[in-house]
Amino acid sequence: MAEEAKVAAIVPESVLKKRKRNDEWALAKTQATVAQKKKSAENRKIIFKRAEQYAKEYKDQERELIRLKREAKLKGGFYVSPEAKLLFIVRIRGYPNLKSVKELIYKRGFGKLDKQRIPLTDNAIVEQGLGKFGIICVEDLIHEIMTVGPHFKEANNFLWPFKLSAPLGGLKKKRNHYVEGGDAGNREDYINELIRRMN
Repeated sequence: MAEEAKVAAIVPESVLKKRKRNDEWALAKTQATVAQKKKSAENRKIIFKRAEQYAKEYKDQERELIRLKREAKLKGGFYVSPEAKLLFIVRIRGYPNLKSVKELIYKRGFGKLDKQRIPLTDNAIVEQGLGKFGIICVEDLIHEIMTVGPHFKEANNFLWPFKLSAPLGGLKKKRNHYVEGGDAGNREDYINELIRRMN
């Protein structure tokens, strides 16, 4: 009996190594989890502050635009907004001249149309892809694209292209310009209404 207990007490070296390795992995995993939670808590504070800053900046821009329009009206003139730096191009399927749209994108310097983009689901993906440019959350990404910031090209190429449905209520006349009552051409500030209908 004593000999059987002695044989059972002997544990192979490979089993001991495996136990030690598993313990090291478990310790490393818990340390990584704690570090990730700490980093996420710090990032949440930064993201919240940036979101507040962006909201204030957008509100200030709107107020400045209203002030400039009122000032121009008082002087008997009118205020002309600066030319837009950002284009949102909607390609209507079946439109024959796609090449010209691609040329427009290249000429304006908005990056090339590549297929190696990843879908956006949370801030961790944004930080992983664009953290080196100081873009750590979806709010930063939106701000960079909306203001056409210094890293616009990287932010734009990071986004996954998306498909839109046919607009609710249909299109009027594809061949006529928007100012003529059609659907083609520059809508300027009214593009959001079309995208809402197509989403």
